[in-house]
Amino acid sequence: MLPKQHKLTSPTDFSRTMKRGRRAGSRTVVVHLLDRRTGPDAGIAHQGGPRVGLIVSKAVGNAVIRHRTSRRLRHVCASLFDALPPTTDLVVRALPASGAASSSDLEKDIRKALTRLGALDA
Repeated sequence: MLPKQHKLTSPTDFSRTMKRGRRAGSRTVVVHLLDRRTGPDAGIAHQGGPRVGLIVSKAVGNAVIRHRTSRRLRHVCASLFDALPPTTDLVVRALPASGAASSSDLEKDIRKALTRLGALDA
């Protein structure tokens, strides 16, 4: 479970991140990244560091596979909190290939996407 201060919870936050943020994809995930310091929402104060939201649709697999994929993605995202700027909103959308991917594959793909977006150092 992610701590509350690290969760994107409202549909408005999800859609703002996906519409206004930058995105990078890989074989298993699409990562949407929004820096809250820039753009029209620059004055919105959020405490607690980076916030993460996950989208795992039925295309990934049945309920067991979706929940397993969600747990793996939460674990990977939690390990990135120290590396991301505290004003980051991140939405990770799982693609169908993520249902069969290992945790290390998911982490590699998320790190690669974040590096392309400039959120992580290479």
